[in-house]
Amino acid sequence: MTTPPLRKDAVRNWERIVAVARDLVDQGTALQLNDVARRAGLGVATVYRNFATPEALLETVAAPCLEGLAAQGERALADPDPWRALTGFLTHVLEAQLHDAALPPVAAAPEDTLPRTTALKASLTSVGTTLLGRARDAGVVRPGLAAADLVPLMCGIAHAVNVHGGTPGHRTETGHRYLATLLEGVRPPTPHA
Repeated sequence: MTTPPLRKDAVRNWERIVAVARDLVDQGTALQLNDVARRAGLGVATVYRNFATPEALLETVAAPCLEGLAAQGERALADPDPWRALTGFLTHVLEAQLHDAALPPVAAAPEDTLPRTTALKASLTSVGTTLLGRARDAGVVRPGLAAADLVPLMCGIAHAVNVHGGTPGHRTETGHRYLATLLEGVRPPTPHA
């Protein structure tokens, strides 16, 4: 049985709710469904009908970023150079963490509300594990670096940039510098002549 398509006004309401939520997240304001309804000029019941919880709304706001990262991960998997594939993917992950305020709390949540979020996060974990395995097999990263290490290391960089990254205009530059330092540290030591 298929779900009937949404009416045009229902689609507009959904888009309005997500747009208001996006603005609030970008401002650093916690999502509260009653507040979203007020700011969107909609009834509270309309917001709750579309999003049962603030977490569901936040995951919806983060979904385009997660989808973009999943697509980037697929492109990275197609890159025959294991080091370039891994570092390129991690660079995109870091930039997403720094520029999409919805991503860090969704990525850090111990449980997901929406099945789509769970699927996207599983895809990203799989891509990261595969890329790291390829790089390890090629001998371009330390053999002891585990896939489980990547998430806390990347979160650590994002946190450090948020605390010490300087002005918003310098955050990306700072993040790239911190990531370059991390990447240099995960490479195997070069033998001394």
